[in-house]
Amino acid sequence: MKKNIGTIDMIIRIVIGLAIGVVGYLNSSWFGLIGIIPVATAFIGFCPAYTLFNWNTSKKEEVK
Repeated sequence: MKKNIGTIDMIIRIVIGLAIGVVGYLNSSWFGLIGIIPVATAFIGFCPAYTLFNWNTSKKEEVK
C-alpha cells in the first residue's frame, strides 16, 4: 500500500473522526463507531476510496 494521505488531510480526518465519535457517545448511539474509519485511515496513511478516484494528497517523493 502506497500512502496517499497528506499531513493536512490526516489532521482533518482525525478531527472529524473524533468529533463523530464524541457526538455518537453523547447521544448514546452506535453512530459514533463510524468515526473509527477516518481515524484509522489517517493513522494508516492510506484511503481505499482515493485509489478509486486516483487522488493523492501526500507530497510526491523526489527522485534522486
